[in-house]
Amino acid sequence: MLGKHARKGKYWVYIVRCQDDTYYTGYTNDLDKRIALHNSGNGAKYLRKKLPVKLVYAKEYRYYKNALRAERRVKRLTQAQKLKLIRIYAGNTC
Repeated sequence: MLGKHARKGKYWVYIVRCQDDTYYTGYTNDLDKRIALHNSGNGAKYLRKKLPVKLVYAKEYRYYKNALRAERRVKRLTQAQKLKLIRIYAGNTC
């Protein structure tokens, strides 16, 4: 159950593919701005030498804590499980 001070809004869990074909998972409340930030080199240090990145998965959540939990779950997935998630997402966005 969410507390009375739960942060509501739009939050996304996302995966980007880096130039070297590695993947990075994160969460944000402004997806377009975050991808632009990563590609400008001012986002996560991990990505700075792997630019540009391309958004390959995003799922919207209504509550911050749900997005944070989902990000943790996605980060624990194996590479094969992440690729399956990305393929399903790509199939749904066409």
